[in-house]
Amino acid sequence: MKKYDGLYIFAGSAKDDVLDKQIDKVRGEITRLSGNVLTTEVLGKRTFARPMQKRDNGVYVKIRFELDPNHITTLLGRYHLAEDVFRVQILAVDERRESVLARQAEERKAREVARAEAEAAANENKSTQGEA
Repeated sequence: MKKYDGLYIFAGSAKDDVLDKQIDKVRGEITRLSGNVLTTEVLGKRTFARPMQKRDNGVYVKIRFELDPNHITTLLGRYHLAEDVFRVQILAVDERRESVLARQAEERKAREVARAEAEAAANENKSTQGEA
């Protein structure tokens, strides 16, 4: 199984409960093909740069999932037949890039912690010198 990021655009006029049902249908298609849905993130309603099919906005949803690479074309075919999914883009997740980004984030966080500790120590030294 390989990891994928799917970006789905649903009609912008959909209510929250209708949108939840549409997202559940998309997840259902993934699990029907023996895939696993890892995360779902609603990115919100966004306006298109230019109207498409008489629509000027849509709700963007990002779903990360695992699926056998042989089933991707089948999955895309099912989404193209679905009326509630306006657009779909599926990209394979680059595991090496993900690990590099995670390591960089950890290093950045460690530097921020070290900087905060150094500032706290400097402030403490200033306050003790002021008392003397």
